[in-house]
Amino acid sequence: MSSNSTRATPQGGILDGSNPSVYDPKNPIILFVIQVVIIVTFCRLLHYPLSKIRQPRVIAEVIAGIILGPSVFGHIPGFQAAIFPDVSIPNLNLVATLGLVLFLFLVGVETDLRFLMSNWRIGVSVSAAGMILPFALGCALSYGLYNEFRSDPNTVPVSFGTYLLFIGIAMAITAFPVLCRILTELKLLSTNVGVIVLSAGVGNDVTGWILLALCVALVNAGSGLSALWVLLVGIGYVLLLAYVVRPLFLRFLRHTNSLQNGPSQSVVAVTLLMALISAFFTQVIGIHAIFGGFMVGLICPHEGGFAIQLTEKVEDLVTTIFLPLYFALSGLQTNLGLLNSGIVWGYVVGIIAIAFVAKVTGGTLASRWTGLRWRESFTVGVLMSCKGLVELIVLNIGLQAKILSQRTFTMFVVMALVTTFITTPLTSFLYPKSYQIKVMRWRAGEIDWDEKPLRQESDRTLADEKLRASSIRTVLVYLRLESLPNICTFVSLLGSSRSSMPPPPRIHNQKRDLHPSEPAAVRPCPESSLQVHGLRLKELTERLSSSMKVSEIEDYSFWDPVVNTFRAFSQLNYIPSQGRVAVVPEYSFSDTIVDTAREVSADFLLIPWSDSGNLQEQDHFADRVGDAPYPAFVSGLLPRLPSGVGIFIDRAWTIPSARPRPPMRRTISTMSTQSTRSARQLPAACRNQHLFLPFFGGPDDRFALRLVLQLAQNSSVTVTVAHLDLHQDNEADAAFLASMRDSLPVDLASSVVFQPLSLASGETDVVQLAVRAAHDETHSAADDDMSYMVVVGRRSVGGEPADHSPDDGALDVQRAIGVIGEAMARRDNSVNASVLVVQAPPS
Repeated sequence: MSSNSTRATPQGGILDGSNPSVYDPKNPIILFVIQVVIIVTFCRLLHYPLSKIRQPRVIAEVIAGIILGPSVFGHIPGFQAAIFPDVSIPNLNLVATLGLVLFLFLVGVETDLRFLMSNWRIGVSVSAAGMILPFALGCALSYGLYNEFRSDPNTVPVSFGTYLLFIGIAMAITAFPVLCRILTELKLLSTNVGVIVLSAGVGNDVTGWILLALCVALVNAGSGLSALWVLLVGIGYVLLLAYVVRPLFLRFLRHTNSLQNGPSQSVVAVTLLMALISAFFTQVIGIHAIFGGFMVGLICPHEGGFAIQLTEKVEDLVTTIFLPLYFALSGLQTNLGLLNSGIVWGYVVGIIAIAFVAKVTGGTLASRWTGLRWRESFTVGVLMSCKGLVELIVLNIGLQAKILSQRTFTMFVVMALVTTFITTPLTSFLYPKSYQIKVMRWRAGEIDWDEKPLRQESDRTLADEKLRASSIRTVLVYLRLESLPNICTFVSLLGSSRSSMPPPPRIHNQKRDLHPSEPAAVRPCPESSLQVHGLRLKELTERLSSSMKVSEIEDYSFWDPVVNTFRAFSQLNYIPSQGRVAVVPEYSFSDTIVDTAREVSADFLLIPWSDSGNLQEQDHFADRVGDAPYPAFVSGLLPRLPSGVGIFIDRAWTIPSARPRPPMRRTISTMSTQSTRSARQLPAACRNQHLFLPFFGGPDDRFALRLVLQLAQNSSVTVTVAHLDLHQDNEADAAFLASMRDSLPVDLASSVVFQPLSLASGETDVVQLAVRAAHDETHSAADDDMSYMVVVGRRSVGGEPADHSPDDGALDVQRAIGVIGEAMARRDNSVNASVLVVQAPPS
């Protein structure tokens, strides 16, 4: 027992004097954690500056590996031996390969073959042309690479045909996941360019993986006969998955209601086990394990958002830990010091040139053949040249199979970095927003190619102009979950009138003989002159599921709960409506709203105010009227809009009167929370609505007056218009107010009151006057069945934002909703009313 060989392993760790940086095969987790922390930290630090120029994360992950590898940190004495010793690489590689299998499973889930089938002609033509030319030139280049570098160390003898196939694949592949994100960030998904690139990308991806599987099978097989057997078994396995496993899997999902309710933990476990078992099978038959994971991902259904929800449950651990390890390993095996001769650099330049020029040329010619203009076609070609992470996976497979030497691997890694890096800036240069608008107008027949109008807009009569100026016909609503109920209430008031009545009850067919005069045809529902478009904005993140939402945006919009609630509300109120979801980067929120307002020709944009101050929807609210960035978002959005705007600040529509909220109590029997609210305290949609408008003059107040009179056409709405004596200050506003008051329809005379406002002796602050008048109005007749809203012009007289303020947060809010709007919305002014801040459309 005294022998050192029989001593037990010390369990005290550093307390027993052990060095945690020294690799211990009996306890490898210590050095593994150090490696993971260093790799992930480096990847995150490098990605931050690169993200500012819209570069994908894979660029940072590979560069981090290159820095940590022999090219940079490897020159530090002892660094490589201490942090990344050769004996520890198998453990790192095992975890990274497991992560790669799961990531390829997610890529398969993301690949929606329905998109390819719906655009198969364009997709096949552009994908084929984008692969054939670079594949052919890559095969030609492979002759020189094979003869020049086949004797490099750490390679196995392979036939020239196998080597040629692999180099051709490396040249022809396109990174579909990275491509989808670039298209989304540049807002090209809905353009002709985006549709063509996505269709071709799916076809390119699937074809590339099939060819790569064939190449690996040829390398692993001992003879041509063995390679044939591997290929046949692989084809049989694909057919088994498609025609046996997939139907059984779909039956299982329907039985567990996973297509309707999303995957449960048990369903996720079954799906991941399928991916791992499939990876095991493909590996043991001589094809790489990643193909098994990819194929199981392909058979996962996309109905009901199942694929998106499954990805959301798996992706974070894979993409934040496992995948950086894999691509950092690519960098660790990249040695720029091996590029040490003119011949080598000549091949590097040749590889980059062929990979880029051949892909661009093939994609451009095929796109031009489909009818795109040359500039659009070049954009498609540039996008198809993006290599990204898929190229790196291919190269790592070649390095592990010892088809590529470390020198050749490094040359191709440099090519992948260069082609991926230049994709975004070159696409932005070739296909800017101005050119997209020009092409869209040219195809619509509005202009010729020199931007000269081809047709003039039809002249409207004076009556039509008056009607359009006095009523809102098309409304765009920015949908946010926390404001949805009261936004819907406001739209229902705007869309209905005193003459709008629901249709009489239908008569049963068996009782129709009792009412022979009743027509048998279905009677139409009440017509509404209002059309409402709902827009919900979701942030585009770096998650795969976020990109999937973009590529499946129509399906995602169909089952989004907020949009569906908005659609249901519109149907119940007989208001024609459309709802959509846009998944865009946060910095593109305002651009998306402006573009949508122009697209639907909106007369009015309704924006809910965010109490949390954040662009993203929140579950909890702040105590004061917002902080940046939401006020900055609103103030930056307003000058660019082509329509009138209403900023809705919800303050009291959820509170039935000026009285405090009723207390909440917990019942003993059900342990549920109940309110002690009385029966008369009705929901907002069932209560009468009273609007108060302080009119001081200016275009915003005139627009606000037209708006409240349109709202007053609803039988549950009453309006008070309080105004100063404007004759001495602004005769035009005084004349406008008088004309609106004198031309008031008879049916509105009993529900609209015009009353004067007067400043007290020596008083000059019209803001405080407006707040005091609003307070008196909302407290004069507080009823349980009455809700109140104050409507103010954003740039009313006395309502311009101040140049300085002791409270920067208050100044930001004033810039967004004006001084009067900010004063009305403050919680300390005892005005128990929601506030609608209105800005008139540009003249």
